[in-house]
Amino acid sequence: MPSRTRLRMSDKSRNWYLIPYTAWIVLFVVAPIALVVYYSLFDIEGKFTFSNYAHFFTPVYLRMTLSSFWYAFLITAFSLLVAYPAAYLLTRTKHKQLWLLLIILPSWINLLLKTYAFLGIFGTYGFVNAVLETVGIGKQQILFTDFSFVFVSVYIFIPFMILPVFNALEKMNPSLIDAARDLGASSWTTFRRVIFPLTISGVKAGCQAVFIPALSLFMITRLIAGNRVITLGTAIEQHFLVTQDWGMGATIAVFLVVVMALIMVLTGNRKKREVQG
Repeated sequence: MPSRTRLRMSDKSRNWYLIPYTAWIVLFVVAPIALVVYYSLFDIEGKFTFSNYAHFFTPVYLRMTLSSFWYAFLITAFSLLVAYPAAYLLTRTKHKQLWLLLIILPSWINLLLKTYAFLGIFGTYGFVNAVLETVGIGKQQILFTDFSFVFVSVYIFIPFMILPVFNALEKMNPSLIDAARDLGASSWTTFRRVIFPLTISGVKAGCQAVFIPALSLFMITRLIAGNRVITLGTAIEQHFLVTQDWGMGATIAVFLVVVMALIMVLTGNRKKREVQG
């Protein structure tokens, strides 16, 4: 009996600890999403309608959706191409924690400040054009291009890709690499058959951390790409701040929330299958 009483008391105490967590989820996750869904059911005149959802599936918004997914894919792919070798090198350095801190430090700086810094770096009289002029190439239009948008986005998201990949590489048993080399595997075969499969969970987590926020970028598209790159995030900003069509803006936001939730669920399901396997 005393043991049962202690178990009941521990269960009650755990339930009390869940109250702050549940309140946080309800106030800052469930309530905002419910509010966005509510606004999506009204047109610009405040009348209840489902026309916003029908309007979303018109060619204009479908092209915008494809563009958002394309740029998010590019940003994620380039981030992975840079982050994986960087994370691998970090695991081989002596002062890995110091180097990791230096990589993380830029993420503590305000996003707007970093974006404005690139306006100066890529500007007509900026550092990059000064170098190009010195080597004889001449000034180039770097700002307001797809290149500048993808470059700045990759720079901003790099730490979020490096961290999970670095953690996955750190958890990997190094004796497996030695065993592969002892069996005659080349460096490329070792990477393809041993290293990458064992760190795929970190790659998935990094891609998720980059791809999801990259879908809804809007400030960088305006400042760096000069609105040449139109994404769903840009459309949401325009509808809320310019056209005042909150219903259409909320409808696009609902679509983004659904897509992000699907990506997270699919990633979670795969992880569960891997653990069960």
